[in-house]
Amino acid sequence: MKTPALFTTLKNFSGNPRGCVYTEPLWGIPFTLFTPFASIYMIAIGLNDSQIGSIVSISWGFQIVLALFSGVITDKLGRRKTTLIFDIIGWSVFALISAFAQNFWYFLAAGVVNSFWRVTQNSWTCLLVEDADPGQIVDMFTWIQIFVQFVGFFAPLAGLLVSKFSLIPTVRGLYLFAAFMFSLKAIITYIMTEETQQGIIRMHETKHESIFIVLKGYQSVLTEIVKTPQTLVTAAIMVMISITGMINGSFWAILVTEKLHFSAESLSFFPLIKSTIILLFFFTVMPVIKRMHFKYPMIIGLIGYVLSQLLLILSPEKSYLLVILSLIVESCSFATVTPLLDQMVVNTINPKERARIQSILYVGIITLTAPFGWIAGQLSEIDKSWPFILNISLFAIAAVLAAIAGNISKKQLEKIPVIGLS
Repeated sequence: MKTPALFTTLKNFSGNPRGCVYTEPLWGIPFTLFTPFASIYMIAIGLNDSQIGSIVSISWGFQIVLALFSGVITDKLGRRKTTLIFDIIGWSVFALISAFAQNFWYFLAAGVVNSFWRVTQNSWTCLLVEDADPGQIVDMFTWIQIFVQFVGFFAPLAGLLVSKFSLIPTVRGLYLFAAFMFSLKAIITYIMTEETQQGIIRMHETKHESIFIVLKGYQSVLTEIVKTPQTLVTAAIMVMISITGMINGSFWAILVTEKLHFSAESLSFFPLIKSTIILLFFFTVMPVIKRMHFKYPMIIGLIGYVLSQLLLILSPEKSYLLVILSLIVESCSFATVTPLLDQMVVNTINPKERARIQSILYVGIITLTAPFGWIAGQLSEIDKSWPFILNISLFAIAAVLAAIAGNISKKQLEKIPVIGLS
């Protein structure tokens, strides 16, 4: 029997793609364990919906500044060293603060420290893709998502721990475990990778320049982005996905526990369901989607997101059937949209200016996303369903933008082939 294509690709990864992809479970396992309980952990400590929304918005405000400097830092320190330093700050230190949190101010500090992941988001992406085989880009992002979803099978363990030891002590322990695992992942990634060729060039070019002098060069980069319609439309879709992801991550558990009256322990089983569906989708449907132009799969995926949110807000109390159906539809949509959006981003960026272009894109995305943490918090105070009605509108807008991006891409393909988009 032939080895499935995705497994063949995984085996053939080498160099930086191997170092970046293979270590993802070390980040995904602890993240999956504590994430379902993060919001209700804060509520158990004494926070309310508005305070949670404020923390989200404030932390995103810090992310604006850090995203702006991320390109400069990545160019000056190099992709590899930047990833090591800021992975430890943004994830390990954040987890330690969360583990010992006592009130709003601890969580605010944790949110601010976690904002440093925006620097490593830039450097890690450069480290992953710059020296990689362009034909493997979709597979790399697919395998990253597969690993992230596979660790969802560990999530029920957290639910069992909550039922045995109660919520607060269990989540504190999960955060401490996360701090160790995040640090281990950062160190192993550093050992398994090398600085990219473009990284070496940018380190040499910026060696004797101050951060602020390097920042001045952003003007020309910004002009390049503005003159590239597909990059602008892709960035707009990223904004919609960013906002909806923030809302789901912060308020889904609150809606399910406080409005639908599910138990806290049951939350850990939903990631398991979601991961199962996503993994099945990746191995059965994604190989077919990979051979297609991204336009129609993206539109269908985004419409699926709309349907999933409708099913969620229409669910009666303790209706496991509708909530699970909502998760199934959302999982299929996630598995469709996420790798294709990552691919669109990689293929619309000038590789010589990847760090700075990504930096500017992240600044714009974060700036537009940040207020929605506060907005969603206010909406949730009124009715737990309202943040998800907002999500429906944003997913619908994203579907329209995907159609526009697809039309632009097809026109470009008639002139110059773009690797991976057809």
